[in-house]
Amino acid sequence: MLHFITDILSTPAILIGLVALLGLAIQKKSSSDVIKGTIKTILGFIVIGGGAGILVNAVTPMGVLMEQGFQLRGVIPNNEAIYATAMAKFGASTSLIMAFGMVANIFFARFSKFKYIFLTGHHTLYMACMIAIILNVAGFEGPSLVILGSITLGLIMVLFPAMAQPFMRKITGSDDVAFGHFSTVGYAASALVGKMVGKGSKSTEEMNLPKNLVFLRDSSISISLTMGIIYLILVLAAGSDFVTENLSNGQNPIVYAILTAIGFAAGVFVILQGVRLVLAEIVPAFSGISEKLVPNSKPALDCPIVFPYAPNAVLIGFLASFVGGLISMAIMGGLQLTLILPGVVPHFFTGATAGVFGNATGGRRGAIAGAFINGVIISFLTLWLLPVLGDFGFANTTFSDSDFAVTGIFLGYLAMIGKEAVIAGIAIVAALVLATNFTKSKEPEITQDNI
Repeated sequence: MLHFITDILSTPAILIGLVALLGLAIQKKSSSDVIKGTIKTILGFIVIGGGAGILVNAVTPMGVLMEQGFQLRGVIPNNEAIYATAMAKFGASTSLIMAFGMVANIFFARFSKFKYIFLTGHHTLYMACMIAIILNVAGFEGPSLVILGSITLGLIMVLFPAMAQPFMRKITGSDDVAFGHFSTVGYAASALVGKMVGKGSKSTEEMNLPKNLVFLRDSSISISLTMGIIYLILVLAAGSDFVTENLSNGQNPIVYAILTAIGFAAGVFVILQGVRLVLAEIVPAFSGISEKLVPNSKPALDCPIVFPYAPNAVLIGFLASFVGGLISMAIMGGLQLTLILPGVVPHFFTGATAGVFGNATGGRRGAIAGAFINGVIISFLTLWLLPVLGDFGFANTTFSDSDFAVTGIFLGYLAMIGKEAVIAGIAIVAALVLATNFTKSKEPEITQDNI
């Protein structure tokens, strides 16, 4: 039963579908509207998941080609990999922390001014896993581990969306949807850097091109061409024999590079279509929950939710973040530190999103500089996270996104002081969050005017 519940809560399509079903039912919509809204919401997230799968299949070979072509070795951050490694020991505690953490999320959203319901199920699962690992290293076990872990998870599920919301308003032009992806520190940094460097810079979506290059305004075409050039370089660096034997199943390496690049663009295209479908259904459905369970609450959704607002920034952000990861790796090598290899999958999703955030505040320069900073942040924060993960800090993989590192470092260094410090730290944050409900200000978040 526990695994069944975990599977439901960690599957984005089912979780969002249940939220839509609940919201429509609370509004007393007709049975046909409830069925239609629920199925279309699930359909939209399956489309997003399908696009993400296409993207991951297209982008994963980049890491393999880089390792082979340039002989790179080190720790590769990947949430899925370390989660799978930790499940044998922490499966039950992770599931319980996730389930009760979502209850805590609703509690803190209801009784504070941070009105966000975090709906990115897989990221909630990975964060629950990391919290379980660190609290176990700190000496907690059994009910105390689950209780403290659930409270911690519920807190960060309202705090990180609150951090992102001022920038989400600027990106989307509304306050209807919040942001729920645990790399918010990198995105906020990208937006702030974009504001600093991007004065007068045009948006990535404004391209003045000669008539014979006007086709490049289509993001699918520009992404295909750019990724095609990158893949051709990587294939040549890795060698045709390696590609034929290990990646292309005998297909000509050049053909393989071109098709993989276009597959990358196809993944982005599918994600954009799925996002549009979900937004059309989840926002109206969620108003029922906002009215009844948590007044004025907003759904915090996964990072592809911002991709349609600046498709060109998606590619620019990925490339800039990846360069930031490469430079960070070179610095680590020079300082004789553990090498954090720039994982292509995390740099795509966090870098692309950082590009959209940076573009919103600083145009093209903001997208480039902001996403570059994101790449540096997720590299060095990941490095500083390793010591607090116990035995899992010595594995060849680790958690990849900035909020995992910030949360883990906060808990881990409190644990070095003692168990009492962990309890006190969590209690203080919870008290501060709940105290916002008694303040006179309308909103405790940063606003666009004072960023």
